[in-house]
Amino acid sequence: MSEVATSTTTIIDLLAKELEQEAQTTRKMLERIPDDKYDWQPHEKSMTMRRLAAHIAELPSWVGMTLTTSELDFANNPYQPEVVNNTEELLNYFERMMDDGRHHFAHGADDQLNDLWTLREGDTVYMTSSKYEVLRMSISQIIHHRAQLGVYLRLLNVPIPGSYGPSADEAQF
Repeated sequence: MSEVATSTTTIIDLLAKELEQEAQTTRKMLERIPDDKYDWQPHEKSMTMRRLAAHIAELPSWVGMTLTTSELDFANNPYQPEVVNNTEELLNYFERMMDDGRHHFAHGADDQLNDLWTLREGDTVYMTSSKYEVLRMSISQIIHHRAQLGVYLRLLNVPIPGSYGPSADEAQF
């Protein structure tokens, strides 16, 4: 039975719960990646499996970055993706990023959520949003990229786990 929000439930609590729920499906999807397919990509403009999977795995760490900073400036912090070479490394990385996200949600407070947060590269501002909106976007990014990963896996004939019910690979017709 699902937990019902009470009057003492905070928005941070609700976001943390949502991240945990999405992590269950994300973990199932990540664990299906064949170790010999990390350099595979479905199209030249697509990310490699390694890059996409590492990005999905890193997204829970955006909780801490969002709650503890006011911006990410790629000009001062060039993006350095984690290099994972197999599914065991990927899952370990995902669990570390989930632990980081849990820690920051546990120490966060709703009064931080209206503060503004900016994504930029030097003078080029990509977005300025409330920290609440950035946290929601981060969870949405996990879902979005997880769906991309599902397409990658489908193209490789890897059975897909269900997300919000059984998948075609799990359904009993």
